[in-house]
Amino acid sequence: MNIDRVLLILIVINVIVSLKGFGDRLFFDKYKFQIAAINRGEKIRMLTSAFLHVDMMHLILNMYVLYMFAPIIIYKLGILKFLILYFGSLYAGNGLTLAYHKNNLYYSAVGASGAVAGIIYGAILLNPNMMLGIFPLPFYVPGYIFGIGYLLYSIYGMKKQLGNVGHSAHLGGSIGGYILMLVLYPQLFFHSTLVVILLGIPIVLLLIFGNKLK
Repeated sequence: MNIDRVLLILIVINVIVSLKGFGDRLFFDKYKFQIAAINRGEKIRMLTSAFLHVDMMHLILNMYVLYMFAPIIIYKLGILKFLILYFGSLYAGNGLTLAYHKNNLYYSAVGASGAVAGIIYGAILLNPNMMLGIFPLPFYVPGYIFGIGYLLYSIYGMKKQLGNVGHSAHLGGSIGGYILMLVLYPQLFFHSTLVVILLGIPIVLLLIFGNKLK
């Protein structure tokens, strides 16, 4: 697969910033997502935290998924709309995280997962019948089934605080990707009406019952 130049630059920036963070704890702490610091006015962390990663595996996984799904968006919508989707999902993920953990001043997080989740969701909307694997299950499922399951798992993960994973960023990024994709490519309402409705159901449920997550 030929990689778009802008996508390559985006991946390289993630790699450079993450490697800097691996070797420089002061740099890492200065730019990671942290509730207390953001509340003090350090809003830049909403952006910079998405270019830092916990470790090499975290970085490789996010960049690999971005490399696999981003071309679907770029080919269909172009690079500008891809960037709008990427950074919009990034801020949606960190925005939901900020709102959900607002009372936990010491909560911190890093990673491009929110942005990548939005790209995954956008790609699924464009190609809902793509077949995706879910490790370690030995079979593939249609993209729209994966998308619904991903959202429901993220909601459950937020409720149960499962693992050292930013479920709120994943969820917020997915919602951002869903909404932005419909804004950027409204033809989906006509071409994939049923899929748009099915993928929107968990989001509507979250809006109605979201206060019960805490």
